[in-house]
Amino acid sequence: MRRLSSRSKYRILEMIPGVLVWTTFILAVTLSFLKPLWVVYFIIIFDLYWLLRVCYFVFYMILAWRSYSREVKRDWFDDLQREYPRWREMYHLIFLPTYREDLSIIESTIQRLSEVKYDPRRFIIILAGEERDRQNFLKNAAAITERYRHYFHDIIITLHPADLPDEIPGKGSNLNWSGHRVREYVDKAGLPYQNFIVSSFDIDTLVHPQYFACLTYKYLSHPNPTHTSYQPAVLYNNNIWQAPAITRIAAFGTTFWLMTELARPERLFTFSSHSMSWQALVDVNFWEKQIVTEDSRIFLQCLLRYDGDYTVTPMYVPVSMDMVTSTSYIGSLVSLYKQQRRWAWGIEHLPYMLWNFSKNSKIKFRKKLYYIWNLSEGMYSWATTPIMIFVLGRLPLYVAPTHLREQALFQNAPFVLETLLQLSMIGIFISVLMSLKLLPPRPDSIKPHAYLTMVLQWLLLPITIGVFGSLPATEAQTRLMLGWYLGFNVTEKARSEPVAL
Repeated sequence: MRRLSSRSKYRILEMIPGVLVWTTFILAVTLSFLKPLWVVYFIIIFDLYWLLRVCYFVFYMILAWRSYSREVKRDWFDDLQREYPRWREMYHLIFLPTYREDLSIIESTIQRLSEVKYDPRRFIIILAGEERDRQNFLKNAAAITERYRHYFHDIIITLHPADLPDEIPGKGSNLNWSGHRVREYVDKAGLPYQNFIVSSFDIDTLVHPQYFACLTYKYLSHPNPTHTSYQPAVLYNNNIWQAPAITRIAAFGTTFWLMTELARPERLFTFSSHSMSWQALVDVNFWEKQIVTEDSRIFLQCLLRYDGDYTVTPMYVPVSMDMVTSTSYIGSLVSLYKQQRRWAWGIEHLPYMLWNFSKNSKIKFRKKLYYIWNLSEGMYSWATTPIMIFVLGRLPLYVAPTHLREQALFQNAPFVLETLLQLSMIGIFISVLMSLKLLPPRPDSIKPHAYLTMVLQWLLLPITIGVFGSLPATEAQTRLMLGWYLGFNVTEKARSEPVAL
């Protein structure tokens, strides 16, 4: 009997998430006609589970908010200078991959870095461009170098060649290329790797003034700083007052999800902008260049490299980025969908974990199971929950035979489901309060009644979690199941002016 190749075995693992999602949908529809009573029982239990998830969210969101409120008020730089004089020996390698961005976006990021409450002369900025955008990038890089080189220890310009073998175009391959170039720079300087901290930022990332003081403090106070990444809170405040309501809801959802994860660091993966030790980055040979979600994969690379002895340290001191926007409302929605689909493509980590965990006997089985469950359950719920609650949950009530509709359970089921959903509204109430507290100051160009819009926009939540939550997540898992791999797409963003953090 012919044995399956390694590639065929891996493809089977890639198919698992999509198969589970579509099996759920097909069974829900089929059993609604064949066994509607079973489906009603299941939906009631499912809605009860959803209510428990909402309570879980509220509890950890409150914990996260308390930590956030405390850390953003702390003078990290003052504490750092007093407790860890060694901070003056540390250098920060700040990677800023860019592709077709306007000079104004790049400059606002660089300017914010020059203004933080830290010594920017300890910063080495890596402006990483693409050969496919050569003329525009080199022009922008020259302008940035001329205006800001004197603020920092150095500004390194790298140009990622196009069409290199064994990689896909995108942020990960750009970072991989620039990482190797920076290693040559660091080795030439002859300084110990332990003196370098790496931050990988999207080009629109505006850091909190205390970000690097907080990062350095946590790095120097950590018992094993090489074996941990540092994940900040992520806000999308740069253009929040100008963005469409639906994109704001989606952005707040991402912020709140990450905040609850920060409150449970044992569950954390790195996401979007993050920091880590240079030694760890070199040990795993930099970010992977053949995937879309390199920001989360780098954590798994380190987890495997160090045989499970790797964690993520939460940082509640935030960074702020742009929401997806376009020149038209429809264009903004299309960009939002593509962004959510790209994030949902993080499901590619599941077969990666299953494959590599099976080969590493040094990682405890319990830890393997924990990470596999957290990722698979989260991605499965992302794709199925909105459709199960708002669409398929009502189907058996409509298609059941007359004699079943007359039963007490069927007659009371709508009221039970409605009550469970109403109780779940506490999550929306908490979200409204938190979103208002996280808003940056209102620009003079925005009318005061916009605050009312910031409250009423939450009525769009069912549309947002369905059309821009469940659908892109289902598409991502279906693509992986069918082998229709997702390339990296750069989402369109725009902002009228930087914000204060």
